[in-house]
Amino acid sequence: MLFDNDCPVLPPLPAPEYADTRVLLASASPRRRQLLGMIVPHFETVRLSDVKEEYPASLPPEEVPAFLSRLKADAYVDRLRDNDLMITADTIVIAAGIILGKPSGRDEAIEMLRLLSDSTHTVVTGVTLSSLSGKRSDTFSVSTDVHFARLPQERIENYVDRYRPFDKAGAYGVQEWIGAMGISRIEGSFYNVMGLPLHVLYDHLASFFQK
Repeated sequence: MLFDNDCPVLPPLPAPEYADTRVLLASASPRRRQLLGMIVPHFETVRLSDVKEEYPASLPPEEVPAFLSRLKADAYVDRLRDNDLMITADTIVIAAGIILGKPSGRDEAIEMLRLLSDSTHTVVTGVTLSSLSGKRSDTFSVSTDVHFARLPQERIENYVDRYRPFDKAGAYGVQEWIGAMGISRIEGSFYNVMGLPLHVLYDHLASFFQK
């Protein structure tokens, strides 16, 4: 594990700010659960109903994650209680103008990593905060540029076979072996590449609770 929740990077939001609020993370991602626990000590996870992650073909790639995070929120918002605050998120990788989502299997994962090798790509995470209180909603997105050194074919195949990154946008986990071995430069938030831009989310949560 890269870090543990006993050593948070950011001080957790003071409990009085959201003592009467049930914070919900609508995500199946273990990485997002781990990350949110660094800034929100107490929250619950909920599983979204099957949401077709479709978006208009005319939508610019960098706007897709925010669109999908709102789509996920809309699928669950009717089940929120008065004092609930729900967090939904979506992350994509943009390489050479192409959106890379989660690979369907080994071959596609290898092709994605070959595309990312020896080049810079952009990771975009969109986040939506939703609450029935005042029917409030807040959506934002954060971008991070990631540069991979050249990845030899045998290293790509070894990573895919060992780590099976089929649940990760772009077919890699920045916190895993391939990140330590292959990433030469990151411009922006490391945690955004993992799936939640903690520094921005922290500020949005604080503002949400203060309203």
